[in-house]
Amino acid sequence: MSPSHKGAPPDCAIVIFGANGDLTKRLIVPALYNLARTGMLPDKMALIGVDHNDKTTAEWQAGLRDFLVGVLAKSGAVIDEALWSKVARSMTFLRGDFEKAETYKALGDLIAKTDQEQSLGGNVLFYLAVADRFFAIIAAKLGETGLVEQKEGRFRRLIVEKPFGHDLESAKALNRCLLKYLKEEQIYRIDHFLGKETVQNIMALRFANGLFEPIWNRDRISHVQITVAETIGTEGRGNFYEKTGALRDMVPNHLFQLVAMTAMEPPVSFDAEDIRAKKAEMFKAVHPLTLGDVVRGQYDSGVVAEKPVVAYRQEENVAPDSNVETFVAMRLLIDNWRWAGVPFYLRTGKRLAARSSEIAIRFKRAPHALFRETPVEELDADWLIMRIQPDESIRLRFNAKRPGPAMALESVAMDFKYKDWFHQAPAVGYETLIYDCLIGDATLFQRADQVEAAWSVVEPVLTGWADTTPRHFPNYAAGSEGPSAANDLLARDGRSWRTIK
Repeated sequence: MSPSHKGAPPDCAIVIFGANGDLTKRLIVPALYNLARTGMLPDKMALIGVDHNDKTTAEWQAGLRDFLVGVLAKSGAVIDEALWSKVARSMTFLRGDFEKAETYKALGDLIAKTDQEQSLGGNVLFYLAVADRFFAIIAAKLGETGLVEQKEGRFRRLIVEKPFGHDLESAKALNRCLLKYLKEEQIYRIDHFLGKETVQNIMALRFANGLFEPIWNRDRISHVQITVAETIGTEGRGNFYEKTGALRDMVPNHLFQLVAMTAMEPPVSFDAEDIRAKKAEMFKAVHPLTLGDVVRGQYDSGVVAEKPVVAYRQEENVAPDSNVETFVAMRLLIDNWRWAGVPFYLRTGKRLAARSSEIAIRFKRAPHALFRETPVEELDADWLIMRIQPDESIRLRFNAKRPGPAMALESVAMDFKYKDWFHQAPAVGYETLIYDCLIGDATLFQRADQVEAAWSVVEPVLTGWADTTPRHFPNYAAGSEGPSAANDLLARDGRSWRTIK
C-alpha cells in the first residue's frame, strides 16, 4: 500500500470543484503539499480550482497558503516556501456556476490551453469537493461536454466524496448517472478512513503473517467490536446533520469499510478488482438487520474534556424537538463459513467520552482451567486491538504469569505503535488516496455494487425508524459512552463494550 514502490504518477491536470470549500482547504491542498514534499506528485502538473466565488488566482493561492500554515503549525511544522511556490505556480482559479454549461466550456478551453503549454498528455483528474447535491449535476455536465471521454491513451478520472446517496434508491440513482457518462474504472468513491495506515495494515496483518490467518475465523474468534467515537458535536453543521444523522453519516461508508477489511475473504491477488470483489461478496453475506439489532441515541448536555457542552437540540441550526440520532450501535452477523455465529458489534457517536477509533477482535477463552489459582472465568480472554485514531497502533493482549512463586496469571499487552517504528511526517490522511487516484489504483475505493450492498443492509433500519418516533431522546449525556440500550445490546449475548478511551 505504500506509494514508494508504485512509481511516479503521470503528468496531469487536477481539477477541484469546490476550490474554496472546507474540504479543499483542510484536506486536499495539504495532502497535495505533503505529496509534493515527498516527491510523489507528477513532474508536470496543473491545479485548476473551480468555484462560484469572485476571486483571482492570486487570492485563491494566498488563502490556501494561510490555511496550510495553520495546519502545519498544529504539528509543529513550518511551511517550505520554495516548495509551496512550486505548488502555487501550478494553480489557476476559474470562477463558474456548477450548473451552467458555459462553466464547462471555459473549463474545457482552460484544460486544452494548459495541456498544450505544459504537455500533460491530456490526463485529467476531476475532484468533486462539493455538496452531494452537485455530484450528479457536475458528472452530467462533464459527460455532455466530452470532458471525461478517454481516448488516445489519456485518462480522465472522477473522485466522488461521501455521502454517496442518502438511501438505497438515491445511491442507485447516482450510480446510474455516473455510469451513464463514465466507466466504473474511471470512478473513485473516496472514504478517508481507508487512507489511515492502520486500516491499510489490516490486510498485511492478516495475509502476510501465518500467525494470524489460521485463527481469523469462527473457531477462534468470539466476536468483533468496532468503535468510532467522537468528542465533537455538530461543529456548526447542524443543517447537514439534521438531514443525515449518525447512521447515514458513518455506517454504510466508514464503519462498513472497516468491517469489510476485517471480514473479507482472502483475494486471489492484490489486484484492485480482486480485493473489491471480495469486499462486495462480504456485504452480500451480511444477515438482514432488524430494528432489534440496532440502537439509536441523541446526546443531552454534559461535560466533555472538562468543558460543559449543550444538548444536540440546542446546537446551531438544529430543531428544538429534533429526533435525529447522534449515536448508533448495531449487532451484525455475516452468513458465511468463516464468520457463522460471530457477531460484529458496531458503534459510533458524537459527544462521547473520548475520541477513539478501533477494531477489537476478541478471541475465545482457553477451553480448560489448567491454572487452579486463577479460575478460567476470571481470566480475561485475548484481544487483538487495531487502533486507528488518535494514535495508530496494534495491540495484542494475552495472559502471562505474574512474577513470584505462585502460578498467578495477569492480562498483559504487546504494543506496536507506528510512531515508534516508522518516521511519520505530518499527514492529513488523504495523501495515499489521492496518490492512488493519480496512478489508477482503485484498491481502496468503493465499487458501485459495494455501495449499493452497504445501503441494502441498513435500508430496513432507515425505513423502520422513519415509521417510529424515539420516545426517550435525548437518552445519553455528553461525555458518556452512549445510551444504556447500547449496553443492553451486548448484554443479551453475555458481553460488554470495551471502554472508550
